[in-house]
Amino acid sequence: MPLIHPSPIILLTSRDAEAISRRPSDDPSLVRVRHGVYAGLAEWQALAPWNRYLARVHAAAMSLGDVVFSHESAAALLGLPVFGEPAHIHLLDETGHTRRFGDVIVHSATGHRDIEGSAGLSMTSLADTTVDLARLLPPAYGLAVADAALRRLESEGRVLAVDEIAARQRTTRGARRLQWVAENATPVAESPGESVSRAVIGWLGFEAPELQVTFAVEGFVDRCDFFWRHQNVAGESDGYGKYPADPALARAALLLEKKREDRLRRRLDDLARWDWDDAHLVEPLDQKLHAAGLRPVTRRNEAALATMWALRPRR
Repeated sequence: MPLIHPSPIILLTSRDAEAISRRPSDDPSLVRVRHGVYAGLAEWQALAPWNRYLARVHAAAMSLGDVVFSHESAAALLGLPVFGEPAHIHLLDETGHTRRFGDVIVHSATGHRDIEGSAGLSMTSLADTTVDLARLLPPAYGLAVADAALRRLESEGRVLAVDEIAARQRTTRGARRLQWVAENATPVAESPGESVSRAVIGWLGFEAPELQVTFAVEGFVDRCDFFWRHQNVAGESDGYGKYPADPALARAALLLEKKREDRLRRRLDDLARWDWDDAHLVEPLDQKLHAAGLRPVTRRNEAALATMWALRPRR
């Protein structure tokens, strides 16, 4: 039975709100999440985009009844990475045709999908959700989902049998993209930022780094996201929820991180740092790797790097 991520905020139906003497349509402290489902405005506005999407999925479950969630909607419920706030709620209908209404897409199923249920909700399994998204998402994002799924399955003593799942789905859509994700996914990567960075580093032509290497430095054991052993250079990917939302906790985390970085710099020939935007913009990451003394060992994969263009952060 999968562990379902609950709504990050309290959701109220119209009846719930009226029971505590709050008329949703006249209450400025409430926001309509979808028809008949409301949330506190302040709490809603404070949510990160991916958590706002998770709340929307739970609101859809409250208003749509007995449905099966798929794609990004299943990923949100299962705790897999979700990027930004997807526009649509995704459902699976194994008997009908693909159709849309409002912000809902109902997907027809080509081949078998395992369906799991928990907490009164139904969704495609973690494995099927991963394969579906690896076919459709930009490759770097599909890799991040697959990395996260592999970590989860490995912790449970299971494996992600991509070839077997792809065969029973009986569709060739996104087959090359799925194959690339399957060949490059690893449970060692610990965050979506690391996964996206690893994809871009490879497409830029740099040698594949070792992941999550530890160093015994000055009585501490410190770990780096990436390590190029022959050059004695490490890399760190920041962002995508790395630091706590609470300002005081974030300041404490930054101070500890600064001390860790100082220790590592005394141990390494260089340490490159970049953030979520640098990886998406591509060239800033390339420049920081060059500045750290790294050089490409193969030609750039311009076609793959072009898939990052649509994902670039808006200024």
